[in-house]
Amino acid sequence: MNIRLTDTVTLHPLVLPARADAAASPRFLEYADVRNRSIRDVTGRDDDHMTPRELLPVLRSSADTTKLQWFITVDDEMVGVAPLSILGDDEGKTAILVISLLRSFWGRGIGAATLPHLETAAYAAGVRRLLTWVEHPASEDVPLASPTGFGQIPKDHAARFLLRHGYTLEQVERVSTLTWSDPLVQRIRNLRASAADQATGYRVVQWRLPTPDEHVAGYAWMKEHMSTDVPDAELGMPAEKWDTDRVARHDERYIQRGTSVLVTAAQHIATGELCAYNELAIGGDPTAATHQEDTLVLASHRGHRLGMLVKSAGLLTWHEQHPDSPTVITYNAEENRPMLDINEAIGFAPIAYEGAWKKQLT
Repeated sequence: MNIRLTDTVTLHPLVLPARADAAASPRFLEYADVRNRSIRDVTGRDDDHMTPRELLPVLRSSADTTKLQWFITVDDEMVGVAPLSILGDDEGKTAILVISLLRSFWGRGIGAATLPHLETAAYAAGVRRLLTWVEHPASEDVPLASPTGFGQIPKDHAARFLLRHGYTLEQVERVSTLTWSDPLVQRIRNLRASAADQATGYRVVQWRLPTPDEHVAGYAWMKEHMSTDVPDAELGMPAEKWDTDRVARHDERYIQRGTSVLVTAAQHIATGELCAYNELAIGGDPTAATHQEDTLVLASHRGHRLGMLVKSAGLLTWHEQHPDSPTVITYNAEENRPMLDINEAIGFAPIAYEGAWKKQLT
């Protein structure tokens, strides 16, 4: 049902089409365009750009997440999008909400008019904790420190909006990029060799999605620990349960998007256990930025340079196979110093900071 917010502003639920090609609804194609433009208005980058074909599987619900989407119009012109992802791992009590408006429509009260309706819809669906991640570009605004004691963001218009509406800053994440060059490749080779010397009793295994049968159980175990072992501050992200079916659903979403994913893992030779992993992903454009996604070392295997081993081995293989992708982008909590140490040694440099925000719904 459409909701009239003001005389000119209306909130609409988005109906997903069966396909994302030329047969897709004009509203869906417009949604994809406004999403991309509104993100670029904030970040100044296109590394989160998705074609309609790539975006459609991301917006579909699954057994793990319920997805709802709205779009905002001013006099029938789409000016913003608002996806809500309700996480199934804690019985739907936690959700991730985003309101993304085109810059030319900032400061008109559209977000303030929209947010209560989305929070009401989330609460009616059983959500009690809302989370959102917002990039805060460098500005002259006064700084707002993370309660973790690591990192800060400017108290910009987005931060002021969230604070005014009852959200609290819980964590700051660093956005970092790696730019390829011949000297960088040699540096990573040296780091891989040094890490391999210290990772006695381990070997590197790699695969492309879909996950081979022999690695499904180990991959599921590591993905489950990824949800509990990384710094979470006070966000309260639910612990995830992973099994063979969930790995298959995870892999299929990437395949439907046309995204290529390389998984690089460390395997304990004596037991065959997978104990560390790194993921690199790219969409259909070979000249686009690569995304470094999960990296984890299981607690029982730390202290053997496995984080450096899987990251460096993965990057070297990736660069050989995707030489036209000029950069790699990654996100890390500012308090995750062990992972940041690895990234900095490899050559990643910070380019931006995100705030992780939370609101308890009552």
